[in-house]
Amino acid sequence: MQMSSQPKRYTVTAALPYTNGPIHIGHLAGVYIPADIFARYKRLTNNDVAFICGSDEHGVAISLASKKASISPKELIDKYDKIIKNSFDKFGILFDNYSRTSSKVHHETSLNFFDNLREKNLFSLIKSEQFFDVDENQFLADRYISGTCPVCGFDEAYGDQCEKCGSTLSPEELINPKSTISNSSPILKETKHYYIKLDEFEEFIRNWITVENKDKWKTNVVGQVKSWLDSGLKPRAVTRDLDWGIPVKIEDEDGKVLYVWFEAPIGYISSTIEWAKANDKDWEQYWKNPETNLIHFIGKDNIVFHCIIFPIMLRMFGDFILPKNVPANEFLNLEGNKISTSKNWAVWLHEYLIDFPNMQDVLRYVLTSTCPETKDNDFTWKDFQVRNNSELVAIYGNFTNRVLSLINKYYDGKIPSTKSKNKHDQIVLSEVETLRGKIEDNLDNFKFREAIKSLMNISRVGNKHLAETEPWKIKESDPERVKQILNTSFVIISYIAILSEPFLPFTSVKLKNMIGLSNSSWDDMNNMSDNINYDFKINDIEILFKKIEDSEIEYQIDKLKQGSN
Repeated sequence: MQMSSQPKRYTVTAALPYTNGPIHIGHLAGVYIPADIFARYKRLTNNDVAFICGSDEHGVAISLASKKASISPKELIDKYDKIIKNSFDKFGILFDNYSRTSSKVHHETSLNFFDNLREKNLFSLIKSEQFFDVDENQFLADRYISGTCPVCGFDEAYGDQCEKCGSTLSPEELINPKSTISNSSPILKETKHYYIKLDEFEEFIRNWITVENKDKWKTNVVGQVKSWLDSGLKPRAVTRDLDWGIPVKIEDEDGKVLYVWFEAPIGYISSTIEWAKANDKDWEQYWKNPETNLIHFIGKDNIVFHCIIFPIMLRMFGDFILPKNVPANEFLNLEGNKISTSKNWAVWLHEYLIDFPNMQDVLRYVLTSTCPETKDNDFTWKDFQVRNNSELVAIYGNFTNRVLSLINKYYDGKIPSTKSKNKHDQIVLSEVETLRGKIEDNLDNFKFREAIKSLMNISRVGNKHLAETEPWKIKESDPERVKQILNTSFVIISYIAILSEPFLPFTSVKLKNMIGLSNSSWDDMNNMSDNINYDFKINDIEILFKKIEDSEIEYQIDKLKQGSN
């Protein structure tokens, strides 16, 4: 999956979080941590990066949630936009721009997009009968209709998909359909909407993904796209009957807005425009220049929109680049069950930040280590505890603390310099450099689990080096050799400090400050031994990770169970 050529810049997008609730660990593992790691890594390796995101603030779910809470849609989106942004900031997700789809620039950009495609005759205006909830006086989106699956008989299938057998459905196919809002039986009512002519671009998509990118993209992504194509692409509505969203005019019809799935991805473009204006940049370089790599980080449920519909929209418009890769992840389950926001079966980020203060990197580490890259994975609080205690504390933290403590003890905090490297030390540093190469290669190819495993393996190499050489035993008999050992160990810590930055940014800052590398760069590793500041004196040694007790884990499990009752 190597990139074909070195691009001049990267536009990295993370799926726009929906503002009908806070962020949970499924969102983090699926989208935001991998995206942040990749964007940080590309910045550190001297690339021009625009890391773009923003709140997704339209659609029927917002209307329903605001109605349920007895507040206006604007009040609801303002509430959750604030919570989400604050959570991202505290967690260290380093966006270049975080916008909102309720903004003026987004409305203008979306309508411009819509008008451009309409003028090119890429929409059809179609009259149809759609399900309508009489009790709630509104048309129903596919997701707000449930019934019995005609394929497997599952009685809680949705109007777009059966989650049990995976079949793609339409509302009309459901047996005994009902509204999920009022639980009443909907009626069919005539309405008029614009439909995008996806079927005219089926051959283009098939060739682009299943031929050109077949060996470059993740198998789970290509597989899902192929299953959609095999079912045949059909025109899809781009407008909706709703009073909350971006209004569009359809002759003799009122209350029409852009369908949220149509305008939400345009949010990446409007957010980039907003960022470019504020930073005196040309936004078109990030969306229209073929020397730019566009990378979409999304979850499994957004594959069809980012790999079929949005690329068709970009292609239709005419001068936009297409995504270079869409490294979509699968779902993260929680304690053996699917994360459910409605049942409160979730670990919410804003609550985690309160319960585990200054432990952002622990969650970043665990979720990266268990990232559902090609298949669904499971988060458990016990595994969270084990990974923290046996890896971050016992390996990473233990190695750095031992080495710095010995340097403090033996040399009053001054890093020992040595004229020569022992052959054993050279071999050890060669191992570290090999692991650095693996980290870079895996990050370039979106293999984040393998990358963070190699980072931990560097600490393992360091611990093994100390265990084999035992400098404390030869302090008196061979002081020069002790200097060599601890110098080599310090060089390893320097690698760890720099390489940790994409994965564990808070720990990286702490460690760099402790060892006098606060102004270091990724390139310093090219000659790490020569970039040590021997005038620096180690002062306070900060414990990087603390042990998590059984009582803390029991509390979280109890909290989860009680919250879901």
